[in-house]
Amino acid sequence: MRRAASLVLVQLRASVMLAAQYRLDFVLDLLIGAFWTVAAVLPLVVVYRGSSKAGVPGWTFGETLLVVGCFITLQAVIDGAISPSLTSVLDHVRKGTLDFVLLKPHDAQLLVSTARFHPWRVAGLVHAGVVFAVGFSEVGRGPALSGVAQALVLLTASTLLLYSLWLLIVSVSFFAVKVDNLGSLFTSIFDAARWPAPVFRGAFRVVFTFVIPLVVMTTFPAEALLGRLPGTTLAASVLGALGFGFAARVVWKASLARYTSAGG
Repeated sequence: MRRAASLVLVQLRASVMLAAQYRLDFVLDLLIGAFWTVAAVLPLVVVYRGSSKAGVPGWTFGETLLVVGCFITLQAVIDGAISPSLTSVLDHVRKGTLDFVLLKPHDAQLLVSTARFHPWRVAGLVHAGVVFAVGFSEVGRGPALSGVAQALVLLTASTLLLYSLWLLIVSVSFFAVKVDNLGSLFTSIFDAARWPAPVFRGAFRVVFTFVIPLVVMTTFPAEALLGRLPGTTLAASVLGALGFGFAARVVWKASLARYTSAGG
């Protein structure tokens, strides 16, 4: 574990040093992120503050903003930590250059998962903080300490879920070279996570809870912040995330066994 932590710190330090050469990127990411934050909140304003004032059943405007805050937080994690590293695997497999990774005396999954970070994407957390502040202002009260702790646990589990799903997508590249569209498809599907669970009904509710668990990623943390998430749901979500992580690891190892190097 100590060796793995040291490797992650080295990879992170290298990414920070590279990003420090382009400090204007932080300002640009802040501005671009602000635009996308407004784009994410605007549909809620139309739904809740429009002439019909329909809204999502069981969710007020402020409560729904908490879901959006969780969505923006996880989007920052994807853009800053998960996607930059794992998408590079697609090029490695396509060009047969994954050999350079496999020959290193470290676990290949750890190496490819920490190859590159985009530190300035942390600007997304600033926007998430603003959305959370407005959401709690609309709700009329702040979160309890226990609710914050539960939400942090769920967001950590959600990060594992997102990482596992991305790793599964990357693993497909060992069987089919052209999988770029799968990443774009997942990104498009993940956009639906900005809405609370009651929006999804029937088969969509089942898929977005157990197959692509968007509900777990954003609705459950928001409910934890509101103090209405059952303890059994919290435990099941964490166990489910661990199960996804284990499955992704197994699929990755099986896919790696099929890899044909540049020299083979």
